[in-house]
Amino acid sequence: MTQALYRKYRPKQWDTVIGQDHVIQTLTNSIKADRVGHAYLFAGPRGTGKTTVARLLAKAVNCLNEDPTKRPCNECDHCKAVNENRFMDMIEIDAASNNGVDDVRDLREKINFSPSQGKYKVYVIDEVHMLSGGAFNALLKTLEEPPPHAIFVLATTEIHKIPATVLSRCQRHEFRRVPIDEIVKNLKEIAATENIQADEEALTLIARQSAGGIRDAQSLLDQLSSTGTKITLALAQQVLGTATSQTVLDVINSVLDHQPARGLETIHKALDSGADLRSLARQLVEYTRGLMLIQMGNAEQVEATREVKTQMEAHGKAFTSTDVLRMMKIFNNAAVDLRGGWQPSLSLELALAEVIDAPAESHQVAATPQPKPKPVSAPVAESKPEVKSEPQPVVETPAINSNDIVKAWKPLIATLPKTNATLSGLMNSVRNIDVQGKTLILGMASDVLVEKLNKPDQIETIQRLIKDHFHVDLSVRCVVNNAKGKLPTHVSQDGMVAAAIQHGGEIVDMDE
Repeated sequence: MTQALYRKYRPKQWDTVIGQDHVIQTLTNSIKADRVGHAYLFAGPRGTGKTTVARLLAKAVNCLNEDPTKRPCNECDHCKAVNENRFMDMIEIDAASNNGVDDVRDLREKINFSPSQGKYKVYVIDEVHMLSGGAFNALLKTLEEPPPHAIFVLATTEIHKIPATVLSRCQRHEFRRVPIDEIVKNLKEIAATENIQADEEALTLIARQSAGGIRDAQSLLDQLSSTGTKITLALAQQVLGTATSQTVLDVINSVLDHQPARGLETIHKALDSGADLRSLARQLVEYTRGLMLIQMGNAEQVEATREVKTQMEAHGKAFTSTDVLRMMKIFNNAAVDLRGGWQPSLSLELALAEVIDAPAESHQVAATPQPKPKPVSAPVAESKPEVKSEPQPVVETPAINSNDIVKAWKPLIATLPKTNATLSGLMNSVRNIDVQGKTLILGMASDVLVEKLNKPDQIETIQRLIKDHFHVDLSVRCVVNNAKGKLPTHVSQDGMVAAAIQHGGEIVDMDE
């Protein structure tokens, strides 16, 4: 069986560990001075070398070389045994599957036995944050007063889950994400050794996709090399799911043309044909990020084929920078939150609806100058808006201050059970909240969102939330808050004009 690249090229010496010089310096100094601690905590992102350094430490403290500066030597019996995974005094424990009190008690019973081969027994507990509360308590005593022949190395990707009592008993070392250029350099060396043909821009994409994890980068290179062909940027994008698909271009074009129906149809066709929802969302984020980089003058940082770059440059000119930033943020939120409840595509649908239903000044061609608004000659205080809404509505006294509901809106959403993920997403999409008499008016970005929220069971749930929190009965009405429904800044937000506009009216002229 072929050995995985990340295992084959796992560092066997201190100086071959990539990107963690601050940790290596401290550990090698302690070995040279024969002042090795009894408990270490290695914390940091996955694939940055925590377990590798733990193995190096176990090898160094048991190395038979008489010169401390040359440990580990990788030549003595103990070093060879560690490299070949047959050293009995290095015990690796996966806390994810051995996380109970009984597992730790079993460890405590065995720890008092003397080492079988070396000078020290080294216990490497991976993903230690997965231990239960009882298991942590059982481990505390051993960490506080371990036998002289025992060394603990606790590794975790989530240090915030480690009890303070455990942290205080360990020497703590923070592992950092490996810089992109160092990952690319390592991949080049492996590719040259393994005779793998790869373009540098493809290796850069692999490095970026690994998010600073050298192990993940090596695994991705291993995966791509198995295709048996030269690793080009196009191939890497296709295999890693980052290639800009025609679906992405069609969705962006539907936003540019302000055609939500076409955009939704594009998404649904892609999903019906087997496209992965998360991959599609990530591609939309990556594409809009490329538009941002082009608009900021950093086109060389965009990793895309020549054809896609040409399309990006056209879109970069067609959208304003505000449009692009807004799209990127909204699609990124959808990519992160793809729960969707009973409807998996809901998050992406909501994102598209929100992107397309932008304010009137958005979705304009950046190079096209916009007509200036008609100047108002009369003083602001004396303006009398003429409203196309007859008869003028009578504004009722609100049963509750709308600001109180606005402040409580997010906490109310948080009380919903996970089974109500769809309603939670829709309530998060509410743009405006107002109370008129005994009616709660919820402003949404589009007719699509209003239709999805305006279901009897969902309206009833919202009414119950308001009733339980404020002890007031309100009916709920969902409306579309578009650009027409916006008020000039000098018009009172709670006056008759505001009420008329919320009932469908429109300001057509301003008289003295």
